[in-house]
Parts: sequence; structure tokens; C-alpha cells
Amino acid sequence: MKKDTPVLIWLLSGCLLIFIMVVVGGITRLTHSGLSMVEWHLFMGSIPPLNQADWIDIFKKYQQFPEFQELNYDFKLDDFKSIFWWEYIHRMIGRLLGIVFIIPFSYFIVKRRLSKKLIKQSAVMFFMGGFQGFLGWFMVKSGLVSDPHVSHFRLAIHLTFAFLTFGYIFWVMLGTFFKEDINLSDFPVIRKLGWVLFPVVIIQIIYGAFVAGLRAGTLYNTFPKMGSEWIAEGVTAITPFYQNFIYGLAGIQFIHRYVAYVVAGLIIAIWWKSIKQPLQYSQRLAARLLLYILVLQFTLGVYTLIYAVPVALGVLHQSGAFLLLAANLFLLHRFRSVA
Repeated sequence: MKKDTPVLIWLLSGCLLIFIMVVVGGITRLTHSGLSMVEWHLFMGSIPPLNQADWIDIFKKYQQFPEFQELNYDFKLDDFKSIFWWEYIHRMIGRLLGIVFIIPFSYFIVKRRLSKKLIKQSAVMFFMGGFQGFLGWFMVKSGLVSDPHVSHFRLAIHLTFAFLTFGYIFWVMLGTFFKEDINLSDFPVIRKLGWVLFPVVIIQIIYGAFVAGLRAGTLYNTFPKMGSEWIAEGVTAITPFYQNFIYGLAGIQFIHRYVAYVVAGLIIAIWWKSIKQPLQYSQRLAARLLLYILVLQFTLGVYTLIYAVPVALGVLHQSGAFLLLAANLFLLHRFRSVA
């Protein structure tokens, strides 16, 4: 069956926009800009402040909320502008993403370019995109009440769902691109390892969001040990014990550190199995990409920790997680059973 290039470009555009949105979201979080827009409108608010009066009005609204009153009380209008723009761009990319999906989808429906299966898959994409917008509002709302910090649980839900939304669209795109899958060679051991890897990567993404939300990357900035110990004393400081790993900065960093080793072990095992098998080109490419991205992401993680999460490294490390998930999905698609 011939590939439909416009549909592929449409799906690829969605993947790229979600990636860009996550990158900008990371910059927004690391520059502490996420609570600068205190109002949430689905369609209104697309036009930014255009004159001094508009800026003063929106700054006054910001001054009514805890972040200004408790943290940024010395902000002048120019300081506010510097944080406003990142959140504004983040929200506008979300709106652009909706347009990029709806308009081409409508055109493809009219032209009957989509199969019944792809129409159903598109409905799932629309739901996931809409729900992601709700999760963004749900996250920001948690920082507009009494504590001027968003809940790290809500941040993790928002970020992880963005990854999953990208993952679903990427999987659909792969299915649209590859039409020869009936001839895929079957290697069940590699496939099983890939499926074990997938939830571990998701757990690592969740804990990465916990680290970011609680700024747990700013302590124990040494590697491979946490200070002078493999397991820092602070890891078990909270009672009851389990709360160390959902509220404790040391405990959360500990999980994020050591799950990284599990991810690395699984990917090395996949690569090792792959070099011993007569793989097809796309299968060998998937295994190699996974290994290469692991090396990149692990290196970024170490340097991000050592330098206490500067904005540039923090954003690159989050982007690396995106690429790692994509590589995992590519491997699962290339090694899936087609019998």
C-alpha cells in the first residue's frame, strides 16, 4: 500500500509540536514562569498585552496571588514581563497544536484520505490533547491557592501525559509509515525486554517530574555517590518510610538515580541480544538508536546533577527523556509480533 505523505506530515507535525511544547514547558518551569498567567481561557487570551495599560492590568492581577506576595514581591513590571512570555508562548503552542490537528483532520475527512482505523485513532488523539490542556490548568491551579508552587504530583501527571500523548501519535505515525510489517522477523526475547523497559522509562519520567517539581536536583550534586555515601542518610529521614519516596527530596533523587541504572541495564541487554541476531535494517537501527540515546541521556543526567540543574542542561535532559521514550517505542514497533 502506498504511503500517504500528507497524512504522515500531519502526524509528524503533531509529534514535533508536542516535543517543542514540552521543551518550552521545561524552560517555563526552570525559569519559574509557570504561574505568571493567573487566568485560564480556552480561546480568549491569545493576544498578549499590546500597550503599557494592558501590561499594568495583567501585572496587577498577578500581584493578587501568592507567588508575587510571598516570593516575587520585589518584582517590577519589567521583571514580570521576563516570566510572562515563557508561559504565554507555552500556552500558544498548545493552541497551535489544536489548530494543526483540527484543520488537516477536517480536510482529510472531506477528501476521504483516512481509514476507519485512523479516524478512530484520531479521536483518541483529540481526547488526549484536550485532556492534556485540562491537566495544564489543573497543575497551574495548585500554585494559585496558598502555596506558590505547583503540586509535584500534578506536574508529574501533566508531564507524563504529554509524553504518553506524543507516544500514541508517534506509534500511529509508525504504523502509517511502515507498510511491510507482515515480513517482520520475530525476536520474542528482545520484544519482551522492550516491553519491560517501557514502564521503567515511564517511572523514570514520573520521578524526573518529582525531582523537577521539588527541585530535588539541587542537593547531593555528586556522582556516582550521594555526597560521600551510596545511599545518603536523608533518603530514609521521613516517617512513615514510604513518604521518603513521594515527598522527600533525598528519597526522590535516590529513586531517580537508581532507576537510571535499571534503564541502562535493560537497554544494554537489548543491544547485546540484537548484535547476536540476523535482524532486518529497521530492527537493528532501533536497537542501536536506543543505545546511543541512552549514552546521551545518561551523560546529560550526570552533568545536570553535578551543575545543580542549570536551565540549559535541565531542558536538554528532559528532551533526552523524550528521545528515549521515542526510541523505546520505535523498538517495540519494529519487534512487535505481526503473526
